[in-house]
Amino acid sequence: MIQAAEHSRMKWQIENQHLRVRIDEDELARLLRGEVVEARTRFAGAFVVHGELRLDSGDAPTLSGQADAWSIALPEAAVRAHAARLPSRDGLRYTLSGKHHEQALELLFDVDVRDSVGRRRAPASGS
Repeated sequence: MIQAAEHSRMKWQIENQHLRVRIDEDELARLLRGEVVEARTRFAGAFVVHGELRLDSGDAPTLSGQADAWSIALPEAAVRAHAARLPSRDGLRYTLSGKHHEQALELLFDVDVRDSVGRRRAPASGS
């Protein structure tokens, strides 16, 4: 699993109370097969942050872990429906609530649209 994390193209973008998780088509295929997609970032020897993404049978995403090791479980049915609509610039949006309103986290999950267009659109036939 460590090797898979080393070569992950999953991107985490964090700004205030917004978290965007973007994966490519290969990682989407792995998720849809029931595998866990992992990413690891080493901050110049000071510390390491590890994140994982998986599917779950629930209706809402869950976030667990600690500051340096996260786990996000996405609703499998929603991800499968999203995958059927690709390529798309629209992702799946959720609000994960906290104890207080200001702790709510906006979560956006999407698949790299450039990768999807390149892989899912059939080339135009030449005349």
